[in-house]
Amino acid sequence: MSTPLKLAIWDVDGTIVDSRQVIQKAMDRAFRRAGLGGIEYDRTRTIVGLELTEAVTRLAPPDYSAVQAVQLATFYKEAFVEQRAEAGFSEPLYDGVRDTIERLVDAGWLMGVATGKARRGLDIVFEHHGLHRYFDTLQTVDGGAGKPHPRMVLDAMRETGTDTFQTVMIGDTRFDMEMGRNAGVHTLGVGWGFHTADEIAEGGADSIHHDFAGLDAALDRFAAAVDSAAGQETGT
Repeated sequence: MSTPLKLAIWDVDGTIVDSRQVIQKAMDRAFRRAGLGGIEYDRTRTIVGLELTEAVTRLAPPDYSAVQAVQLATFYKEAFVEQRAEAGFSEPLYDGVRDTIERLVDAGWLMGVATGKARRGLDIVFEHHGLHRYFDTLQTVDGGAGKPHPRMVLDAMRETGTDTFQTVMIGDTRFDMEMGRNAGVHTLGVGWGFHTADEIAEGGADSIHHDFAGLDAALDRFAAAVDSAAGQETGT
């Protein structure tokens, strides 16, 4: 009997890649360029994962117009590109993430991404770290609705031929958990990114993990549950 399909869908910023510093720096530059006097990290971190224009709209003053929000988003993108050209730019992988991804791939899992990044930004990060070869489906905001809408998770499942009971969403924000819950899949929060454990829990995480050992154990339990469910369906 063939092994049942399993799909792990990963968020990127704050889950695979430690982009906390570069995102904060870009947002602060954008706000200063717009004449808004900068912004603190404790505000920036709350919107990471959302589509960019929606994100900056949440951070901007209440009387900010839609046209101004689009301009602010443009300033952010320009600031991010500027950083990539600067000496000392760093957007590292979290220690342990490649080992976990490789272990899952070796075990026959399918790998997906669901990110608030545009595809161009995702490709830059994945090319730099050599990650494209591990992933079977890449979902970005270019394709439609962003988090917490379930669209990216549903599209990932459709592209890989997987069902909800075979799919897990892994992320560091409440928006990741809400997206996964809205799509009807299992949700695993990680505590090393942008949102606090309480915020991730409020998003509906099935469990939250603060190191890769804990995440790996949760993924193994999920895989065993999928295998068990498949065995019951076939009577084995």
